[in-house]
Amino acid sequence: MAALTIYQAVFLGIVQGLTEFLPISSSGHLLLLPWLFAWPILHDAALNKTFDVALHFGTLVALFSYYARDAVALLAAWLRSIRRRRILEPTERLAWMILLTMVPAGLFGFFGEEFIEQRLGIPTLIGLNLIAFGLLLALAEVKGPKERAAEEVGLKDAIIIGCAQALSLFPGVSRSGVTITTGLFLGLKRDAAARFTFLMSLPIIAGTALYKGMHLASAGLPQGLPLPFAAGVIASALSGYAAVAFLIRYLQTRTVYPFVWYRIAVGLGVLALWVARAH
Repeated sequence: MAALTIYQAVFLGIVQGLTEFLPISSSGHLLLLPWLFAWPILHDAALNKTFDVALHFGTLVALFSYYARDAVALLAAWLRSIRRRRILEPTERLAWMILLTMVPAGLFGFFGEEFIEQRLGIPTLIGLNLIAFGLLLALAEVKGPKERAAEEVGLKDAIIIGCAQALSLFPGVSRSGVTITTGLFLGLKRDAAARFTFLMSLPIIAGTALYKGMHLASAGLPQGLPLPFAAGVIASALSGYAAVAFLIRYLQTRTVYPFVWYRIAVGLGVLALWVARAH
């Protein structure tokens, strides 16, 4: 079992927290790290997967901390609509639309996640996805009307956004990136698209953390790793909270172009490095 230092744990936690919520792809960045660094943990599949579960718990804490009031309101609204068997309020409709978006991603993930993880996590494809979906985000910025609030998401919108979210399983695409892109195309305001993205991420990240965390709890942590794991979770939670708060405020008045340029720059850098190493 590879060693994991506190420094490495904190660094990886910060990367996870920032890239999970900014539209730049957490899976892409975390898969590129073993290619760039020689840290033993990054090449130890079992430890890496276990640590990934812990970091996702940190991002769940961050997201729920920021949206605790919304989460409680949505749950209460959802239960009200079930009790009366009708949807009467915008919050009730929003709760159902969020649940609906989980269906396409859940089905796609159940049947295709293992294949994607084993076959599509190579640097060249990650680089191409960073560039291609960055350009798509730029196009959405140009073409999207940016007029609607998150509560105005309808049945058709939820299905489309849910299908788009399924693409985030491909490393380099980014869950927040592809759903914000789709939301902009569907006419949502920038901050509304980000808000809907984060709210729909709550049940997904919670489900993922719970499912994978059950295995982690039963297996336990190897000796000497609880402290680095705790440091990584805290770093992930703090950086994730900062990323959510920053993006929501930023998109109220500014465009998505800085994220587009970043994606293109990283994607081109990955492709250039791959060519250099190949020769």
